[in-house]
Amino acid sequence: MKNIGKFILGRKQSMTQIFNKDGIVVPATIVEISPIEVTAIKTKEIDGYTAIQINSKKGKIKVKKEYRTDDNSKKIGDSIDMSIFKEGDEIEVSAISKGKGFQGVVKRHGFGGGPRSHGQKHSEREPGSIGGGLRNKVPKKMRMAGRMGGDRITVKNLKIVHIDTALNTMYISGAIPGRRGTLIEIKG
Repeated sequence: MKNIGKFILGRKQSMTQIFNKDGIVVPATIVEISPIEVTAIKTKEIDGYTAIQINSKKGKIKVKKEYRTDDNSKKIGDSIDMSIFKEGDEIEVSAISKGKGFQGVVKRHGFGGGPRSHGQKHSEREPGSIGGGLRNKVPKKMRMAGRMGGDRITVKNLKIVHIDTALNTMYISGAIPGRRGTLIEIKG
């Protein structure tokens, strides 16, 4: 696990667009940031690695995370807020993607389906053959219908477009995974 410098937690709000100083419109996601508190510090001498454990209360849910970092300036009880980031910073965002339930192969894997002619009556969105003539088992890793979404997704090379300290919100360029209210991890 690599060491990171800056990190904070937030909640995804909605998407909007912002005009930059050149007059170009930039799609942005609004993330509500609340301060986090340092609850434990891991050291190389005691734990074998250096890390900071943080605690954040997001609504009714209490979130506890640990980030590996070489920053030894933090003490237990210190508060970390979004002032550590500035506009134009390049960041990495991680979150859980939207769950889409049980989906077929056309939506889940992008299969084309069967042809629409030559006697194909009810098999337009079918997966096709899943076993061979001589095989008596379905091969492992066969792409089939199943649950889709709900995966941890990390998006890199995003930029902070705007920071609103009055509303405790951060505007991040582009789309980030998850639905409204999803817990977002921001690393810089």
